[in-house]
Amino acid sequence: MVTITKSTKSVKKKEVERKWKLVDISKEPLGRVTPEISYYLQGKHKQNYVSYLDMGDNVVVVNAAKIKLTGKKEETKEYLHYSGYPGGLKKTSFKRMMEKDPRKVVRKAVSGMLPKNKHRDRRLARLFIFVDENHPHKDKFNKQ
Repeated sequence: MVTITKSTKSVKKKEVERKWKLVDISKEPLGRVTPEISYYLQGKHKQNYVSYLDMGDNVVVVNAAKIKLTGKKEETKEYLHYSGYPGGLKKTSFKRMMEKDPRKVVRKAVSGMLPKNKHRDRRLARLFIFVDENHPHKDKFNKQ
């Protein structure tokens, strides 16, 4: 009688292969695109995904200035920052944030979608956001 043993091979940090993904944010609302971006940053689309390793891909987001929101969110959405001191609450409207830097809107949305753990900052470092379609990473997409 032959016994067959099943074993799963654990993934090593050295074996993680990072690819490049391009996302055009002008095609869908912000709330529909950010889960996709966080999915690729975490590496959940990979067959050998494990939660204890940071195995996500690099994501390039283009057309950040053309963000769409649904409903009345463009008028009502606010971003809050609290310093921890009395009177230290700062509110910034969506319109004001878009005037200052639309890349921050995308970064905050994706940051909120990522798990709050030790990999979060490293994953956000692999997120490259550009206001229009011009970006310096075009040569990295031709290799795939």
